[in-house]
Parts: sequence; structure tokens; C-alpha cells
Amino acid sequence: MTAEALAPSPGADTATPLLSLRNVQKSFGAVHVLRGVDLDVRAGHVTALVGDNGAGKSTLIKGIAGIHGFDEGDYLFEGQRVHVHGPKDANALGIEVVYQDLALCDNLDVVQNMFLGREMGSSLALNEDSMEARARETLNGLSVRTLRSVRTAVASLSGGQRQTVAIARSVLWNSKLVILDEPTAALGVAQTEQVLRLVRRLADRGLGVILISHNLNDVFEVADDIAVLYLGSMVAQVKRTDVTSNQVVELITSGRYGDMGLSDKDAVQVEEEQ
Repeated sequence: MTAEALAPSPGADTATPLLSLRNVQKSFGAVHVLRGVDLDVRAGHVTALVGDNGAGKSTLIKGIAGIHGFDEGDYLFEGQRVHVHGPKDANALGIEVVYQDLALCDNLDVVQNMFLGREMGSSLALNEDSMEARARETLNGLSVRTLRSVRTAVASLSGGQRQTVAIARSVLWNSKLVILDEPTAALGVAQTEQVLRLVRRLADRGLGVILISHNLNDVFEVADDIAVLYLGSMVAQVKRTDVTSNQVVELITSGRYGDMGLSDKDAVQVEEEQ
């Protein structure tokens, strides 16, 4: 995937959200995990998804990725209602997820990890030159300068470099939406800055990005929009510039702040059901 392919196509309708969820519901047995969730993600924007442990963030992104099908609600991609029955359906739409464990193989090099399971060539002979060229092109298109060689074994990379490889792999396949699950959770200050710059570059090149994070400093550094989940309900989706960190903390912990979030009656009902 070239750097040019990452840019929005000429005449693209940026007013229509790349991804829209409406009244999404999900239960596991008697446990109601997602309650009428609405979410909009726009191309060229970083949408931070925040919430306390147990708020439903993992279930929501797994539903988007096709791992857990939603029980009810509308799933729209590029303005069209779609049916996602599994990860392959999500991948076909251009949705890629980078989970916390990164799913990298330490014994393989950067190129081999980026093409893992999607190798170019035949079963008899892989096209190593083409894969290496595309890996370099993708990393250069994302302005990655921290890897000395794409033939370096992943086992020898730092946490930030490993995260970079996983993110670069996610945009190698004509991706339109990248979901990043706690990408800076185990990183130091310098590596965190490196990864956040890469997250911002993804959006600047026209992709939609969902960033799941508990670190509000990271959220306020790179996000355009903030969506807050509270006990399975989406209590607010706001522009980052319209809220303060303290307001977001209040929404995360109580589901409301001033006129934002749940009403008193709804908050009591949700808490009682929990």
C-alpha cells in the first residue's frame, strides 16, 4: 500500500461518517454488555474510545471487527448498511485491529511479520523482494525512521518499534479504519511519543482511527473526538476541544457531567441493572 493510497480519494464525502453504529445491543446470557450504543467515526479523524474497566470497550471493538456479532442495531460503513459476520467481512471493508498483544512472532523479521498469513508468492517460493519493497514503502509512507532494517528480527525491537510494526501492518492492506487497543499501555515516555505521532499520521493521511486508551494525556494529545462508554452505554461523543480532562473523568466514573451523559433516572436504572 503506497502513501498515496492512504490519502482520501478526490471528491470523497468526508461529511458522511466512515463508520456509524446506531442502537447497538449486545448481551452474553443475562449480562447486557452494550445498551443502545451510537458511535460515529470519520475518515481523517482520531476517535478516542474511553471508559472504565467493564464499560464495554472490548466488546464494542470486537463487534466492529466481527468477532462478536451485535444482537441488534445498525452497522453502517461509508454510509451503507452492512452485515459483518466475522473478521474476514470486517477486513474486506478495510477494517483492521491492532490488539494489545500485537500478535507478532519474535522469531520472524519485520517483513515476515507484516506479511504474516498474507505472504506474496506461491507455496513453493515467496516473493521476498516484493514483500520487502512494499514493507519499506509502507513504513516510509508513515514517516517511520526508527527501524534500522526491515530485516531486523522482531525479538530485538523495543516496545515502541514493535507497536510501529503492528500498526504499519494494519495499513498494508488498503485499510480505511484502524482500531488501536491501548497502543501505549506498556511504553515509556519517548516510545509513547513515537507511537502517538504515528497515530496522528494515520489520521492525517485520511484513515479513520479508533484509539482505545486509559491515558487521558494521550487522548488529549492526538484525538479529534472522544466517545465515552459507561456501563455499556455511550454517554457522550464530543469534540476533544469542547471538553476538559476533568469533565471526561466525571463522564467515565459517573456517566454524566452537567448536561452531558445520562439523566438521573437513566443513571439509576443502569446502575441497578449492573
